[in-house]
Amino acid sequence: MHPKRKPAVPFIARLAMALLALLVAACSSLPPATSLDRPATHALADPQATPLGQALAPLDAAHPGQSGFRLLSNGTDALQMRIALARAATKTLDLQYYIAAEDTTGRLLLAAALYAADRGVRVRMLVDDLNLDDSRHLLAALATHPSIEVRVFNPFGATRSSFFTRTEDVFTRIDRFTRRMHNKAMIVDGSVAIVGGRNLGDEYFSASPTLDFRDIDALAAGPIVEQISTSFDTFWNSALAYPLAVRDRHHYKMADLHAAREALRAHWRAEAQAVGAKPLNSAPLATQIVDGQLGLVWAPAQFLYDSPRKVTATDGDYQSPPMHRLAELLQGAQHEVLMLSPYFVPHDAGVKLLGDLTKRGVRVAVVTNSMASTDAVAVQAGYSPYRIPLLKEGVELYEFQPLQRDGRRYFSGSNSRSSLHAKTYVIDRHTLVIGSMNLDPRSAFLNTELALFIKSPELAAVDAALIEHAMSPDSSYRVRLATPQENAQLHALGVPASGLVWTGDDHLGSHNVPHTWSFDPQAGFVRNALTGLFLLLPIDSQL
Repeated sequence: MHPKRKPAVPFIARLAMALLALLVAACSSLPPATSLDRPATHALADPQATPLGQALAPLDAAHPGQSGFRLLSNGTDALQMRIALARAATKTLDLQYYIAAEDTTGRLLLAAALYAADRGVRVRMLVDDLNLDDSRHLLAALATHPSIEVRVFNPFGATRSSFFTRTEDVFTRIDRFTRRMHNKAMIVDGSVAIVGGRNLGDEYFSASPTLDFRDIDALAAGPIVEQISTSFDTFWNSALAYPLAVRDRHHYKMADLHAAREALRAHWRAEAQAVGAKPLNSAPLATQIVDGQLGLVWAPAQFLYDSPRKVTATDGDYQSPPMHRLAELLQGAQHEVLMLSPYFVPHDAGVKLLGDLTKRGVRVAVVTNSMASTDAVAVQAGYSPYRIPLLKEGVELYEFQPLQRDGRRYFSGSNSRSSLHAKTYVIDRHTLVIGSMNLDPRSAFLNTELALFIKSPELAAVDAALIEHAMSPDSSYRVRLATPQENAQLHALGVPASGLVWTGDDHLGSHNVPHTWSFDPQAGFVRNALTGLFLLLPIDSQL
């Protein structure tokens, strides 16, 4: 028999009780994490002594002042590289993610981290609190391992577990609640790292049957990894990084760890082959580096990241280093700017910046999500009022289609609904910017972000090809201003004109047919209605 369900509490009743809690209880707050019994730990002091460090030493010497990079644009490749890195770890494995889902690929990656810990590797995992509940119990069980430590960034309502008290914190600490750690990084032995747009979850690795986030990471090796490690340490030891036990007060025992290990082993045997998680190259990663099999491109680069202080700096004085540097590079562009930004809310300042470029003859092309492909309709509502001003300034706009029919490995993934998630920028075909940062107010003012700035015509050309492919009619809708004749035709039919026209391929059966739309293509009634609702709400600063 199934246990008897408790009666559902109506939403209005829950809201009323939450408001009552606001009146009768004071807002709780956690002490700074630095005041807790929580040791400060740091990146490996001598990464050169590890097999990966030793393999990279001759390449470092041959490319003074440079680091090695490789773009990971295919979801399966990105998953396999993460598994390969975890297997290559001999001393340390650091993981920093906004989302770490307990789904098929998430459990495979956690299994790889556990296997590393079983070999004596120190594993540190830092996860943002907002999306923690999905994997909290598994992470807590793994944290009983003597070589694994899990911390939670910026928890809210963490000292109290009920719905009502957590709701109280959402209401009374809303500004802190909306400021999140958006960073994504994986670092092995202080020598090799992966940074970019991907979180840990099936939709990021072409393994979800319903949603496929098209994304790009960068594999980084060499001196730049020390800076990425410093970024991780800064967050790991910050006053906002709490031991998971503060968030999950259930007492976990070694038996829970053993049960998790057996479950993860069974999961690996059942699922790894199905989602292509096993690295195709069985040679150790250090051997692949020595033999030149990783395809690294060596180039000068800069790594910039936000301070954890961005989450608590509500006085408006904080300036984001990665966003400021990106703005400088955009303003200095001479010929062309290509952008992939899935969440794109430029505001008037962004419209002016890009418009100033086009007035100087610089080509500016932006690929973002369409209303049909976005996973954040509220952000789309924030973006939509700026389409006409951007187009009037001469900016090219492309909106990603929800269905992608591409057999090539450029941006390839599953056949599920597609959504753009990559955040990359190419300036004058010689500088590539890649990281966690969108061109929106949330990345600029609320969330912490990171980004690599790589001066490499070769890598810039690779990313430019990915962006150009994303602009193609079978991948994105080209948005343009409607002509007076097109607006008049709609007016004659009694239909309000949007002022815009979308062109692209309509996927009919196995054929792509060129088509033109007068309203957001394939968005449907619900998304259009929600967009209209969000346009009425005062949430622009939160997008």
